[in-house]
Amino acid sequence: MFPENSPTPHHTSGITIHDLAARLRALPPSLGQVRLIGVDGHAGSGKSTFAARLAAALGGAPVLHLDDIADHERLFGWTGRLMAQVIEPLGRGETARYTPYDWTVRAFGPPRPLPPAPVVVIEGVGAGRRALRPHLARLLWMELPREESWARGRSRDGAGQREFWDEWVRAERAHFAADPSRPRADLLVRQTFEGYEVLPGPAVTPVPPSNITHRDGPSAMC
Repeated sequence: MFPENSPTPHHTSGITIHDLAARLRALPPSLGQVRLIGVDGHAGSGKSTFAARLAAALGGAPVLHLDDIADHERLFGWTGRLMAQVIEPLGRGETARYTPYDWTVRAFGPPRPLPPAPVVVIEGVGAGRRALRPHLARLLWMELPREESWARGRSRDGAGQREFWDEWVRAERAHFAADPSRPRADLLVRQTFEGYEVLPGPAVTPVPPSNITHRDGPSAMC
């Protein structure tokens, strides 16, 4: 997948994005000495842009894009690769080295370093998957319904990616049906005309069980 559309202002509901960054920096480490922050959501929901702005507010925190870990053959079957190349080294206090995938030439590139910074942001569909959650200091979910997210993504990528998007939608549906992230999110991030609105997520807000679905769609508490 590719960079996502974005608004221009940089504030959140009630706090600035710099305040949010400060709160994240104050968290205890979750992976070695790293505070690993996950930004998950449907494809096209604005994860890449929000992650970039959050990283800037964090003083240039490294960002790992899961698009660099996945590939055409393993749209969601990349857990082992991520663990071996990124999670395990960071947990040991070492610089991780991962080989980013080039979606155009369909090949992995040369190793790229990812240092064990105080805060590291990991963004992409599946950033809140079951295998990663124990290593996250916080999980953020981009609160945009899947059909709207996918429509944005299709429009962004154009007709040339139509077949890929058809395959992607099937794979994403299956992934979230088996391993939903939204019910585990600590914070929900909504894109607004003014910037971003940040709300407590289902993981910290008591809601009736019927409002937590495996479809990762908005619940009645939003």
